[in-house]
Amino acid sequence: MMIEALLKGIPLPTMIVGSDRIVTHTNAGISEIFGRDLAGENVVNLIRQAQASAAIEACLDNGRSGAARFVLSNHSGEHSFQLSAGAIGNGQAVISFEDQTRHEEDDAMRRDFVANISHELRTPLTSLMGFIETLRGPARGDTDAQDRFLSIMEREAERMSRMVSDLLSLSRVEVDERVRPRDQVDISGVLRSVIATLEGKMSDADITVNATNLENAFIVQGDRDQLTQLFLNLIENAIKYGGTGKTIHVSLSTIARDQPLRQPAIKAEIRDEGAGIDPLHLPRLTERFYRVDDHRNRNQGGTGLGLAIVKHIVKRHRGRLEISSKQEVGSQFTVFFPQKS
Repeated sequence: MMIEALLKGIPLPTMIVGSDRIVTHTNAGISEIFGRDLAGENVVNLIRQAQASAAIEACLDNGRSGAARFVLSNHSGEHSFQLSAGAIGNGQAVISFEDQTRHEEDDAMRRDFVANISHELRTPLTSLMGFIETLRGPARGDTDAQDRFLSIMEREAERMSRMVSDLLSLSRVEVDERVRPRDQVDISGVLRSVIATLEGKMSDADITVNATNLENAFIVQGDRDQLTQLFLNLIENAIKYGGTGKTIHVSLSTIARDQPLRQPAIKAEIRDEGAGIDPLHLPRLTERFYRVDDHRNRNQGGTGLGLAIVKHIVKRHRGRLEISSKQEVGSQFTVFFPQKS
């Protein structure tokens, strides 16, 4: 009973293995990660990965403590653990499993982020350096070439500036994500303001807006600046990819009970009439730097961060984002917010 009580108080999944390699005692954490009680099973059959198995064998045979990475696939997916084995006398070993999945995912995300931002900045920087060298050399006295090159350099510099601005915005949103906003914000007022701000861009693209229900108040608990940024990003995307001469449909409505949010909700829809998006891309649209059409996105001035910012703003507001699209019909971005009671 003493061993069971001791194991019960250990927060990590832990088991005790005898010198005969048979599991003698386990705690609830072991049953949770392996999906069953392992008591009576042979640890050699359970741990079949070379380094992890070697750490256990060294502990059982020589009393030498050790650790190794152990990957386990179960009902919730693939998880990475730090397996630690320590001798406790009489040829026995105590083996614990510390979940490292989140840490490894975070490390992978940081590596991907550094690689992505390096790639994104390298292209315009290489372009700028090339044009500077040309302007100092072959194009030194060519006025037409200078004007052309300077225009391109200005575009590249503006793109880097937008990227830095979006990175700062993303960083601020991520920092605030766990802090729920406290202000009461009228989403219809935010949308009307955003549409007015983007009138010039819509006019240049010969795009009209069909607004539904924006004259009524729809109150949420939110951060007005972030909500403005959210809808700016979504409607700017609709302008970029909706197509010249088309219409952007913006609407607000209420839902008596949204099942995923488990409460009444306000639904904001932004729908364009563009070429649409292949369903293959939909699950990845909110990833940082993910682009459906890389060349076209760059030409449009996109940084690949807009929808990542949208995702984090929605999370901070305890809402959810749905994306649907039909090719040659258009794309729809729907945000659900908990309704302020």
